[in-house]
Amino acid sequence: MTEGQVEQAQQFGQVTVPSWWSVLEHHSRLLVAAIDMATHHIEWTSDRFRQLVGMVDIPPSLGDAVLKRLSADDQLWVRERIRRHILNAILTERYGRRDLLPSRWLHETLIVSVSPLAGDLARFVEFTVSSDQLQLCTLEPAVRAALDRCWPQPPSASEVLQQLQDPHSSLQAVLQLLNPQTYTASGIVLIEGMDVSDREVTQRLIHLLLDRESILQPRRFLQANLLLKRLFRATDSFILTAEDNTAVLYLDLHEPEWTTHPLPADCLQESALSTAAAEGTVLNLKDLSAPCLSACEPMLRQRGAKSLLILPLVVKSARLQDSPKLLGVVGVMSDQPDAFDAIDEHNGQTLAPALTIAMRQSVNERFIHIHESVRWRFEEEAERRSLGLPPAPITFRDVYPLYGISDIRGSSNERNRAIQQDLLTQFRLALTIAQAVCEATQTAFAEQFRHDLQVTIEQLQRGITVDAEITLLRYLQDNLEAHFDFFNTCGKQVQAAIAAYEAAKDDEHDCVYDARSLYDQTVQHINLSLRSTWQRWQRTMQQVSPHYCDIESTDGIDHMIYAGRAIDQRFSPFHLRSLRYEQLRAVCDCARTGFRLKAEHATEMDITHLVLVQDSTVDITHDESTERLFDVRGTRDTRYEIVKKRIDKALDATTHDRITQPGCLTLVYSTNEEWEEYQEYLRYLQREGWVGTDIEQGVVEPLQGVTGLKFARVTVLAAPTQKEDASPSINASLNNHKAEV
Repeated sequence: MTEGQVEQAQQFGQVTVPSWWSVLEHHSRLLVAAIDMATHHIEWTSDRFRQLVGMVDIPPSLGDAVLKRLSADDQLWVRERIRRHILNAILTERYGRRDLLPSRWLHETLIVSVSPLAGDLARFVEFTVSSDQLQLCTLEPAVRAALDRCWPQPPSASEVLQQLQDPHSSLQAVLQLLNPQTYTASGIVLIEGMDVSDREVTQRLIHLLLDRESILQPRRFLQANLLLKRLFRATDSFILTAEDNTAVLYLDLHEPEWTTHPLPADCLQESALSTAAAEGTVLNLKDLSAPCLSACEPMLRQRGAKSLLILPLVVKSARLQDSPKLLGVVGVMSDQPDAFDAIDEHNGQTLAPALTIAMRQSVNERFIHIHESVRWRFEEEAERRSLGLPPAPITFRDVYPLYGISDIRGSSNERNRAIQQDLLTQFRLALTIAQAVCEATQTAFAEQFRHDLQVTIEQLQRGITVDAEITLLRYLQDNLEAHFDFFNTCGKQVQAAIAAYEAAKDDEHDCVYDARSLYDQTVQHINLSLRSTWQRWQRTMQQVSPHYCDIESTDGIDHMIYAGRAIDQRFSPFHLRSLRYEQLRAVCDCARTGFRLKAEHATEMDITHLVLVQDSTVDITHDESTERLFDVRGTRDTRYEIVKKRIDKALDATTHDRITQPGCLTLVYSTNEEWEEYQEYLRYLQREGWVGTDIEQGVVEPLQGVTGLKFARVTVLAAPTQKEDASPSINASLNNHKAEV
């Protein structure tokens, strides 16, 4: 035997070290330690275990010193795992059966963080505890008495399991009493562990990246950046975004404020980065002394980078017929050439989907978030991929859709009036310049140009055409502004007129933009107010049953809810009816918000409100190659999607008026069963004072590909004059349903 084996054999007394132990001790990747339960000391250890705890220069007997490298919580969990095997020995001795405790409970794995040694990083270890020939020698009377209170007669395995699962059971009290002072035992408890630092770091990164809030913000990215550099043993990292034909390189990601470097718009085009992006592969640049792939490599070389690992973040846009769209890249760099290997490339491929989602949160106009109610499924899929399994679709089957729209009616007319007002202002200023030029030069051409401006102003006063905003501004650029250099030589009166013209122009839009700016601010305020009202109700609705909700803002807001057992396991018909009623209350509150906004802004714009009813379920699936977070799946669900896209412009088949009207709530449904359910909800809303008693009904004029729809419309009442608590109340809502359902 080796000297180490002799020492261990001496410590175990009569225990003979097996012949295979030398191989396990010195060459196994496992972290192995054996605890002698007679002394409660770690006696038998592998080389890798001693290296992990930093005790390679002392005899193998480590005692409790190993636990000091763990956090207080992890120390408790380690002792708890050992206590399970003591309990197994007690039950075996007391009832003569070895099968009372489930094997999976005895050998449940545990991941602990081992604090770093000098020059090292904290390590994550996944370990299990096993026992061999563990026998109970003595047991304190108090523990035996506590055990007697668990079962009046010898228990079955199911009865033991039942008490194990109950945190307040008598058996849990027995476990709390087990410590080296209350029992003595003989035998060996074996601890076997595996260093899973890379896997654990990857999982923590994925969890951070899938957070609902954008992770790609300097102050929130610090932790993710540390994990990235640790996983890839990198000296630095960077982000390169590509959006709307522009590119920006972000450096110093470890700082609270990043350093930004705008790059040429075509820096990624026709480069190896784009090729890798199109193929969806991680790019390993082993030597940066080679010819540059894009404009960013020279900047990275100046920071000491000699090799790079680049993770392209790509989605496929349905609007571009599945052509790849490069959102950007996340890269790590090393000050050594050829620093990254095939394992790093695999880890990068595993992280790419989560990084892509995080990037979309920052650069996509829709700010797609992984909603809290469905994030667990994304994390589950990420974990599968980290284990080398092929990608699988993220699908939620048989969920109920709840769709609604709060649409700003008349926004196009209001914007046209704003365009008209701005163009009139700019053309009148242009006319002032032309008149001053005519007085200074007295040429026939200047007179004709002045006459053209007068004619255009008269036409603008009567109205504007669709292309007026572009064509008329281009006319001024080509026929007026292009001659400013000459006009400025025509005297002080012309110079003053040009100065007034330039001062009236908005720097960003390079034209008069006062009325349109006010319009934009009004629409934005309306959208934000509607969104705020809806999100306030969303907090209530999430308490009813966790569900996925997506909100989009354009001219107004629309919401898409998916709810069902695939998302919330406790989901029931009661929860569905509760959500549907809360949706109607929320839309009514959005209508009241619209009343207030119309008065505040003195605008001609109104807001209409519609809820689309569907009692059948749909399947939704996430396809990471598209920009949307979820798409409906299967042909049976396409009808609902068609209706969603066209229903806001639908007409009454009899009157040919729009089915949505200002200040009203419109319900669109298909079957009598759907109407009977929602008729009940309208009665509840009337009782609460949300809507009036008169209900208009009709048939929806056939849409392209969809017929048979009906509608009901009811007026939303203004908020009571007396100040009442109109905030959504989950308890009040549930009580209403309990009383009426």
